[in-house]
Amino acid sequence: MNLLRSSNSAHCRLLLCMLAALSALRAEATELPREQLDFFEKKIRPMLIARCYECHSAAAKKIKGGLTLDTREGLLKGGDAGPVIVPGDPEKSKLIEAVRYKNRDLQMPPKSALAPEQVRDLEQWVKLGAPDPRVEAGAQATAKRGLSVQEGRQFWAFQPLLNQAPPPIKNRKSEIGNPIDAFINAKLAEQKLTPAPPADPRVFIRRATFDLTGLPPTPEETEAFVRAYSSIGNRQSAIGNLIDRLLASTAYGERWGRHWLDVARYADSNGLDENVAFGNAWRYRDYVVNSFNADKPYNRFVQEQIAGDLLPAKGTPQRHEQLTALGFLSIGPKLLAEPDKVKLEMDLIDEQIETLGRAFLGMTIGCARCHDHKFDPLPTADYYALAAIFKSTHTMDDLKTIAKWHEPEVATPAEHAVVEAHQKRVAEQKSAIAKLVASANKSLVTDKGLKEVPKTPETQYPTNTVAELKQLREALTTLEKDAPELPSTMGVMDATNIVKALPIHIRGSHLTLGQPVPRGFPQVMQVANLRAEMPAQQSGRLELARWLASPEHPLTARVMVNRIWRWHFGQGLVGSTDNFGVLGDRPSHPELLDWLAHRFIAEGWSVKAMHRLIMASAVYQRAAGAEGVKSLRVQGGRAAAFASASTLQPFNSSTTGPSTSDPENKLLSHFPIRRLEAEEIRDAVLFVAGSLDRTMGGKTIPVKNREFFFNHTSKDATTYDSPRRALYLPVVRNNVYDLFEQFDFPDPAVPNGNRNATVVAPQALLMLNSDLVGKAAEKFAASLLASASDDTRRIELAYQKAYARPPTAKELGRAKKFLTDYKPDSAASPSAWAVLCQSLLAANEFIYLN
Repeated sequence: MNLLRSSNSAHCRLLLCMLAALSALRAEATELPREQLDFFEKKIRPMLIARCYECHSAAAKKIKGGLTLDTREGLLKGGDAGPVIVPGDPEKSKLIEAVRYKNRDLQMPPKSALAPEQVRDLEQWVKLGAPDPRVEAGAQATAKRGLSVQEGRQFWAFQPLLNQAPPPIKNRKSEIGNPIDAFINAKLAEQKLTPAPPADPRVFIRRATFDLTGLPPTPEETEAFVRAYSSIGNRQSAIGNLIDRLLASTAYGERWGRHWLDVARYADSNGLDENVAFGNAWRYRDYVVNSFNADKPYNRFVQEQIAGDLLPAKGTPQRHEQLTALGFLSIGPKLLAEPDKVKLEMDLIDEQIETLGRAFLGMTIGCARCHDHKFDPLPTADYYALAAIFKSTHTMDDLKTIAKWHEPEVATPAEHAVVEAHQKRVAEQKSAIAKLVASANKSLVTDKGLKEVPKTPETQYPTNTVAELKQLREALTTLEKDAPELPSTMGVMDATNIVKALPIHIRGSHLTLGQPVPRGFPQVMQVANLRAEMPAQQSGRLELARWLASPEHPLTARVMVNRIWRWHFGQGLVGSTDNFGVLGDRPSHPELLDWLAHRFIAEGWSVKAMHRLIMASAVYQRAAGAEGVKSLRVQGGRAAAFASASTLQPFNSSTTGPSTSDPENKLLSHFPIRRLEAEEIRDAVLFVAGSLDRTMGGKTIPVKNREFFFNHTSKDATTYDSPRRALYLPVVRNNVYDLFEQFDFPDPAVPNGNRNATVVAPQALLMLNSDLVGKAAEKFAASLLASASDDTRRIELAYQKAYARPPTAKELGRAKKFLTDYKPDSAASPSAWAVLCQSLLAANEFIYLN
């Protein structure tokens, strides 16, 4: 070995590492995760500007305590008394101590305390590591500003949809029957990448069935598909029939409705300061499920959720459905005990605008509340043009603490009749009581010769009269307790006071008002034929809804087809599904994105048509990469005796692995392996065990409407042991079900169309030790024992149910040996079959799709 060369090489590597570290330090301020950057821009920067810069910025007349907070450098350096924050540790940060107002000698801001939610935001920010994109003071003047509206019109996301033609096929021997494959294969050819072959039919039916229904296929369904698929010339027909069958299943709406509920930040409780129950939120959940099952055109789906109360309806059922759709605007978290009622209202409007922007437009419009958007072409005036529309919308019936949200009635004539009949029975019962009391009082005066009824006459009633009166009153109490309520739903309506223009709130404060802005839409997204006059007597929500749902809108169709693509492939053509702005990702296949958006509109905004198109493509039907052919082991817990229960089998000897030119598989040379989502894992465990209750819809939370669900003074009574699908389990803000949390359930307080898929040890521990999986394994084992008389057939059936494939000879032999050798630790230990079944459920192959 050449030691000198080795030494020089080591020095070079060290130097490169040092340079990389220095570059990272310089880049850290701007290369933050999007979520952290959004949090800073929306929550932290406006607060610092409004409450701190007067004394602690370069623009201050006199910098107090030598502390500047207008740059990241100044924040980290601290003031005369030293650093004010310890990134990652709020408890050791003087800034947090000061804003908490618990130390009389250290209270900031000095004139008045921050609002409790602002303190929480600062605590969360420091806990995240105090992410801060601001540059040093000297560089602020040259820092890049956000795009102007004129510049923004040149940005790809705001360009009109282009009617792209699929690229020509250079290799005439290639058989490309789906235009999607022409776009995908063209990119692969540019990078000299070879697409993977088709997936094994057992792999494909498991992939497609989970994809569309969130449940595994049954052994019978798998075998029927394999036979049809294997018939000569029948492959695409078998796939088409499978897709049609899955789309016709009611489980489809439950699976894809849950996707949309992520975007709509669905929850059954309020969260924040007063975690009370949204007792009627379930109606919106069921509306979403039914809309997907009915393949409601997406443009109609959009309009109903923004302005369902203003759309014409054909009869009472449709009217109620449209009112229920408005839950989209109402189910967000609210500070119900906020003392500043004007701020409470503006915070509600802000939450509605931010949700609408992310869900339908893939834009962070809420970042323009306090200042022009720092990156996107969204001036503050655009924000308040939208805010004027929602200021003209009635969301809350009462702002007094605890504030009450609006709930429109959705009762049928029959339900009205039930309530009226009950009210009649109550009135009759009260009349009977009154008559008995009057008769008893009259008898008392007559029989005893009194001049008037005594003050406490009932003490002198005969025993039988007292007993009868008690019985009547108890019956009345029961009647009143069991009074039926007219069904209502969470929603909004137009306000009585229509705001035609709303002043800009300088720095986001309603106490400092600027120039009034008339109602309108973001300028950068407007085209000539999309301009709308705002009605004098309505809020403008209907015009907003129609603008959003227009075929000419540059974002609405793009954003939705990208969501559909992401929910099929685990990654969108635009990776940042909720952010199509400057900080978002650029499309990997921009021409395909526009072609899909055009096709989506041309086919009547049909989501099911998109499924058929995408799933019929070769790119969707490809085998996963070679990384899917790894041994997947089960470790620890009750299933340790049967470790390595299963392995992923190669789909084809020529499956492809990660490419050096496309390590993230953005070009989709092979199908990306996907871990099941939390609900899929839970439902699959129950489904395989034969204990899943497929009942659809209805209220499932254990408390009444507006009752406290869970807070720091009350015990959470929520249980999650229902055998129904996970879609119907309560979603409690601030206290999400532990299985959901372990498997990356999104924060139900914010829109999210792109769930994470982490791999952490507690997930394996949960699968090995939870009562849910343990009890399901016992039921799974019992069903196997009852279904066949010999162990070979039972083991084969177990693998078919769990993995949609038969066991290999090695797996079969190991399973038999385990069943023979297993010795329980005690009489209370599970049976060998139960441990075997839990091993299958806890294995990676069970919770991953290929």
